[in-house]
Amino acid sequence: MAAETNLITQEQMKKVREVDFVRQFQHNSLAKLLEVLGVTRRIPMMEGTTLYYYTTTGELQDGNVAEGEIIPLSQYKTDKTPIGEITLRKWRKAASAEAIKKSGYTAAVRNTDAALLRDVQVGVRKNLFDFMNGTISSSASVTGDGLQAALAAAWGQLQVKFEDDTTEPVYFLNPLDVSAYLANANITTQTAFGMNYIQDFLGLGTVIISSRITQRTFVATAKENFIMYYLTMNGDVAAAFGLTADELGLIGINSGYRNEERAQIESLVMSGIQILVEYAEGVVKGTIGGGTAAAASAPAKAASK
Repeated sequence: MAAETNLITQEQMKKVREVDFVRQFQHNSLAKLLEVLGVTRRIPMMEGTTLYYYTTTGELQDGNVAEGEIIPLSQYKTDKTPIGEITLRKWRKAASAEAIKKSGYTAAVRNTDAALLRDVQVGVRKNLFDFMNGTISSSASVTGDGLQAALAAAWGQLQVKFEDDTTEPVYFLNPLDVSAYLANANITTQTAFGMNYIQDFLGLGTVIISSRITQRTFVATAKENFIMYYLTMNGDVAAAFGLTADELGLIGINSGYRNEERAQIESLVMSGIQILVEYAEGVVKGTIGGGTAAAASAPAKAASK
Protein backbone atom coordinates (compact mmCIF):
# COMPACT_ATOMS: atom_id res chain seq x y z
CA MET A 1 0.00 0.00 0.00
CA ALA A 2 1.34 3.46 -0.91
CA ALA A 3 2.32 5.91 1.81
CA GLU A 4 -0.24 8.50 2.79
CA THR A 5 -0.17 11.94 1.21
CA ASN A 6 1.73 14.56 3.25
CA LEU A 7 3.55 11.91 5.28
CA ILE A 8 6.59 13.43 7.01
CA THR A 9 9.43 11.17 5.98
CA GLN A 10 12.81 10.41 7.53
CA GLU A 11 14.56 12.19 4.65
CA GLN A 12 12.49 15.33 5.22
CA MET A 13 13.41 15.37 8.90
CA LYS A 14 17.06 14.93 7.96
CA LYS A 15 16.76 17.99 5.72
CA VAL A 16 15.10 19.96 8.52
CA ARG A 17 18.02 19.18 10.84
CA GLU A 18 20.52 20.23 8.20
CA VAL A 19 18.69 23.51 7.55
CA ASP A 20 18.68 24.15 11.29
CA PHE A 21 22.43 23.44 11.40
CA VAL A 22 23.34 26.00 8.73
CA ARG A 23 20.83 28.51 10.11
CA GLN A 24 22.44 28.32 13.54
CA PHE A 25 25.86 28.84 11.99
CA GLN A 26 24.96 31.82 9.81
CA HIS A 27 22.04 33.60 11.44
CA ASN A 28 22.58 32.86 15.12
CA SER A 29 26.39 32.86 15.25
CA LEU A 30 28.34 34.15 12.28
CA ALA A 31 25.91 37.00 11.64
CA LYS A 32 26.47 38.26 15.18
CA LEU A 33 30.24 38.11 14.76
CA LEU A 34 30.01 40.09 11.52
CA GLU A 35 27.75 42.61 13.25
CA VAL A 36 30.25 43.08 16.09
CA LEU A 37 33.10 43.53 13.61
CA GLY A 38 31.02 45.74 11.36
CA VAL A 39 31.65 43.56 8.30
CA THR A 40 29.43 44.66 5.42
CA ARG A 41 31.53 43.42 2.48
CA ARG A 42 31.17 39.69 1.81
CA ILE A 43 32.96 38.58 -1.32
CA PRO A 44 32.68 35.08 -2.85
CA MET A 45 35.98 33.70 -4.14
CA MET A 46 37.28 30.77 -6.17
CA GLU A 47 39.21 27.97 -4.49
CA GLY A 48 42.95 28.71 -4.40
CA THR A 49 42.58 32.48 -4.94
CA THR A 50 45.39 34.43 -3.26
CA LEU A 51 44.26 36.93 -0.63
CA TYR A 52 46.03 40.25 -0.08
CA TYR A 53 46.04 43.25 2.18
CA TYR A 54 47.03 46.62 0.74
CA THR A 55 49.44 49.38 1.67
CA THR A 56 49.61 52.82 0.06
CA THR A 57 52.76 54.94 -0.04
CA GLY A 58 53.56 58.26 -1.64
CA GLU A 59 54.42 61.90 -1.08
CA LEU A 60 52.32 65.03 -1.41
CA GLN A 61 54.14 67.74 -3.35
CA ASP A 62 54.11 71.41 -2.38
CA GLY A 63 50.84 72.96 -3.50
CA ASN A 64 52.17 76.51 -3.38
CA VAL A 65 52.43 76.99 -7.17
CA ALA A 66 52.68 80.40 -8.80
CA GLU A 67 50.38 81.43 -11.61
CA GLY A 68 51.31 79.77 -14.89
CA GLU A 69 53.87 77.39 -13.37
CA ILE A 70 53.72 73.64 -13.78
CA ILE A 71 51.99 71.94 -10.89
CA PRO A 72 54.25 69.14 -9.58
CA LEU A 73 52.82 65.65 -9.58
CA SER A 74 52.12 63.94 -6.30
CA GLN A 75 52.75 60.25 -6.77
CA TYR A 76 51.21 57.43 -4.80
CA LYS A 77 51.25 53.69 -5.26
CA THR A 78 49.38 50.82 -3.72
CA ASP A 79 51.23 47.61 -2.96
CA LYS A 80 49.54 44.34 -2.13
CA THR A 81 51.01 41.80 0.24
CA PRO A 82 49.92 38.18 -0.21
CA ILE A 83 48.47 36.62 2.92
CA GLY A 84 47.77 33.16 1.59
CA GLU A 85 45.17 31.31 -0.43
CA ILE A 86 41.56 30.81 0.50
CA THR A 87 41.02 27.09 0.74
CA LEU A 88 38.13 24.70 1.11
CA ARG A 89 38.01 23.15 4.56
CA LYS A 90 36.34 19.78 5.05
CA TRP A 91 35.31 17.92 8.19
CA ARG A 92 33.81 14.48 8.64
CA LYS A 93 32.64 12.50 11.65
CA ALA A 94 31.14 9.06 12.06
CA ALA A 95 29.09 7.23 14.67
CA SER A 96 29.32 3.46 14.68
CA ALA A 97 26.39 1.12 14.98
CA GLU A 98 27.69 0.18 18.41
CA ALA A 99 27.75 3.85 19.52
CA ILE A 100 24.18 4.35 18.30
CA LYS A 101 23.08 1.17 20.07
CA LYS A 102 24.73 2.26 23.31
CA SER A 103 23.86 5.99 23.40
CA GLY A 104 20.97 6.34 20.98
CA TYR A 105 20.78 8.14 17.65
CA THR A 106 20.34 11.62 19.12
CA ALA A 107 23.43 11.48 21.32
CA ALA A 108 25.61 9.71 18.76
CA VAL A 109 24.66 11.74 15.68
CA ARG A 110 22.68 14.92 16.36
CA ASN A 111 24.49 16.07 19.49
CA THR A 112 27.86 15.44 17.89
CA ASP A 113 26.73 17.48 14.86
CA ALA A 114 26.21 20.41 17.27
CA ALA A 115 29.67 19.86 18.75
CA LEU A 116 31.14 19.81 15.24
CA LEU A 117 29.44 23.14 14.50
CA ARG A 118 31.01 24.70 17.61
CA ASP A 119 34.46 23.51 16.60
CA VAL A 120 34.06 24.91 13.07
CA GLN A 121 33.25 28.26 14.68
CA VAL A 122 36.40 27.97 16.78
CA GLY A 123 38.41 27.56 13.58
CA VAL A 124 36.96 30.73 12.05
CA ARG A 125 37.72 32.70 15.23
CA LYS A 126 41.23 31.26 15.44
CA ASN A 127 42.07 32.31 11.89
CA LEU A 128 40.84 35.85 12.58
CA PHE A 129 42.68 36.24 15.88
CA ASP A 130 45.92 34.73 14.56
CA PHE A 131 45.81 37.12 11.60
CA MET A 132 45.20 40.16 13.80
CA ASN A 133 47.86 39.08 16.30
CA GLY A 134 50.41 38.41 13.58
CA THR A 135 52.74 40.78 11.79
CA ILE A 136 50.98 43.25 9.52
CA SER A 137 53.53 45.45 7.81
CA SER A 138 52.87 49.21 7.58
CA SER A 139 50.64 49.18 10.66
CA ALA A 140 51.07 52.04 13.12
CA SER A 141 52.48 51.51 16.61
CA VAL A 142 51.37 53.16 19.84
CA THR A 143 52.07 52.70 23.52
CA GLY A 144 50.52 54.01 26.68
CA ASP A 145 51.02 53.88 30.43
CA GLY A 146 48.19 51.52 31.27
CA LEU A 147 45.28 50.16 29.30
CA GLN A 148 43.20 53.33 29.06
CA ALA A 149 46.11 55.48 27.86
CA ALA A 150 47.18 52.86 25.30
CA LEU A 151 43.69 52.46 23.87
CA ALA A 152 43.25 56.24 23.78
CA ALA A 153 46.45 56.56 21.75
CA ALA A 154 45.16 53.95 19.29
CA TRP A 155 41.79 55.70 19.13
CA GLY A 156 43.54 58.92 18.12
CA GLN A 157 45.51 57.18 15.40
CA LEU A 158 42.34 55.66 13.96
CA GLN A 159 40.59 59.04 13.91
CA VAL A 160 43.43 60.37 11.75
CA LYS A 161 43.65 57.33 9.47
CA PHE A 162 39.91 57.22 8.83
CA GLU A 163 39.17 60.93 9.10
CA ASP A 164 36.95 60.86 6.02
CA ASP A 165 34.74 58.13 7.50
CA THR A 166 32.61 57.75 10.59
CA THR A 167 35.11 55.63 12.47
CA GLU A 168 33.95 52.83 14.75
CA PRO A 169 37.09 51.42 16.40
CA VAL A 170 37.40 47.79 17.42
CA TYR A 171 40.20 46.50 19.65
CA PHE A 172 41.48 42.94 20.16
CA LEU A 173 42.76 42.38 23.71
CA ASN A 174 44.00 39.58 25.92
CA PRO A 175 41.53 38.86 28.77
CA LEU A 176 44.25 39.31 31.38
CA ASP A 177 44.71 42.91 30.23
CA VAL A 178 41.07 43.81 30.87
CA SER A 179 40.52 41.68 33.97
CA ALA A 180 41.19 44.60 36.34
CA TYR A 181 38.42 46.60 34.68
CA LEU A 182 36.06 43.63 34.70
CA ALA A 183 36.65 43.28 38.45
CA ASN A 184 36.12 46.93 39.37
CA ALA A 185 33.99 48.61 36.73
CA ASN A 186 30.33 48.42 35.86
CA ILE A 187 30.92 46.73 32.52
CA THR A 188 28.66 44.33 30.65
CA THR A 189 30.26 41.56 28.62
CA GLN A 190 28.40 39.94 25.76
CA THR A 191 28.92 36.82 23.70
CA ALA A 192 28.93 36.32 19.93
CA PHE A 193 30.17 33.34 17.92
CA GLY A 194 31.64 31.86 21.10
CA MET A 195 33.74 34.93 21.96
CA ASN A 196 33.35 37.66 24.57
CA TYR A 197 33.19 41.34 23.70
CA ILE A 198 32.45 44.66 25.37
CA GLN A 199 30.64 47.46 23.59
CA ASP A 200 31.71 51.08 24.11
CA PHE A 201 34.60 50.10 26.37
CA LEU A 202 35.84 53.27 28.14
CA GLY A 203 33.93 55.22 25.50
CA LEU A 204 36.56 54.27 22.91
CA GLY A 205 34.86 51.49 20.91
CA THR A 206 34.24 47.74 20.91
CA VAL A 207 36.71 45.43 22.64
CA ILE A 208 36.94 41.78 21.57
CA ILE A 209 38.59 39.51 24.12
CA SER A 210 40.77 36.55 23.12
CA SER A 211 43.62 34.70 24.79
CA ARG A 212 45.17 34.34 21.32
CA ILE A 213 46.19 38.00 21.49
CA THR A 214 49.60 38.39 23.12
CA GLN A 215 49.34 39.75 26.66
CA ARG A 216 50.28 43.41 27.16
CA THR A 217 49.64 44.10 23.48
CA PHE A 218 46.54 44.77 21.44
CA VAL A 219 45.45 45.34 17.86
CA ALA A 220 42.98 47.99 16.74
CA THR A 221 41.35 49.02 13.49
CA ALA A 222 38.14 50.56 12.22
CA LYS A 223 35.13 48.36 11.54
CA GLU A 224 35.10 49.75 8.01
CA ASN A 225 38.41 47.98 7.37
CA PHE A 226 37.11 44.42 7.75
CA ILE A 227 36.15 42.27 4.79
CA MET A 228 34.99 38.65 4.57
CA TYR A 229 35.98 36.32 1.75
CA TYR A 230 34.31 32.96 1.35
CA LEU A 231 33.95 29.94 -0.90
CA THR A 232 30.34 29.24 -1.77
CA MET A 233 29.00 25.84 -0.77
CA ASN A 234 26.04 26.14 -3.14
CA GLY A 235 25.85 24.93 -6.73
CA ASP A 236 27.98 22.06 -7.99
CA VAL A 237 29.61 21.31 -4.64
CA ALA A 238 26.26 21.00 -2.90
CA ALA A 239 24.85 18.84 -5.69
CA ALA A 240 27.89 16.56 -5.83
CA PHE A 241 28.04 15.87 -2.09
CA GLY A 242 24.39 16.31 -1.10
CA LEU A 243 25.12 19.39 1.00
CA THR A 244 22.48 21.60 2.51
CA ALA A 245 23.76 25.19 2.52
CA ASP A 246 22.54 28.60 3.64
CA GLU A 247 21.52 31.20 1.07
CA LEU A 248 25.04 32.62 0.73
CA GLY A 249 26.64 29.20 0.80
CA LEU A 250 28.92 29.98 3.74
CA ILE A 251 28.70 26.44 5.09
CA GLY A 252 27.28 23.16 3.84
CA ILE A 253 26.42 19.92 5.62
CA ASN A 254 25.30 16.43 4.74
CA SER A 255 24.24 14.94 8.05
CA GLY A 256 23.44 11.37 8.96
CA TYR A 257 24.18 9.49 5.74
CA ARG A 258 24.93 5.78 5.91
CA ASN A 259 28.27 4.11 5.36
CA GLU A 260 27.04 0.55 5.15
CA GLU A 261 30.49 -0.96 4.54
CA ARG A 262 31.54 0.23 7.99
CA ALA A 263 28.10 0.20 9.65
CA GLN A 264 28.27 3.81 10.70
CA ILE A 265 26.37 7.07 10.28
CA GLU A 266 28.50 9.95 9.00
CA SER A 267 28.28 13.73 8.63
CA LEU A 268 30.22 15.88 6.18
CA VAL A 269 30.76 19.63 6.60
CA MET A 270 32.46 22.00 4.14
CA SER A 271 33.26 25.69 4.41
CA GLY A 272 35.82 28.29 3.42
CA ILE A 273 35.64 31.58 5.33
CA GLN A 274 38.37 34.14 5.98
CA ILE A 275 37.88 37.53 7.66
CA LEU A 276 40.69 40.00 7.00
CA VAL A 277 41.47 43.69 7.07
CA GLU A 278 41.85 45.34 3.68
CA TYR A 279 44.30 48.18 4.40
CA ALA A 280 47.38 47.63 6.56
CA GLU A 281 47.72 51.36 7.31
CA GLY A 282 44.34 51.16 9.02
CA VAL A 283 45.71 48.79 11.68
CA VAL A 284 47.24 50.00 14.94
CA LYS A 285 49.44 47.73 17.05
CA GLY A 286 49.53 48.77 20.69
CA THR A 287 51.69 48.05 23.71
CA ILE A 288 50.35 48.44 27.24
CA GLY A 289 53.02 49.96 29.46
CA GLY A 290 53.05 50.68 33.17
CA GLY A 291 52.87 48.40 36.14
CA THR A 292 49.30 47.18 35.55
CA ALA A 293 47.01 46.87 32.63
CA ALA A 294 44.38 49.04 34.33
CA ALA A 295 45.54 52.64 34.60
CA ALA A 296 42.16 54.02 35.68
CA SER A 297 39.89 52.92 38.47
CA ALA A 298 36.13 52.70 38.32
CA PRO A 299 33.46 52.04 40.94
CA ALA A 300 30.88 49.31 41.23
CA LYS A 301 31.07 45.72 40.14
CA ALA A 302 31.18 44.06 36.75
CA ALA A 303 27.99 42.71 35.27
CA SER A 304 28.03 39.70 33.01
CA LYS A 305 25.56 38.90 30.28
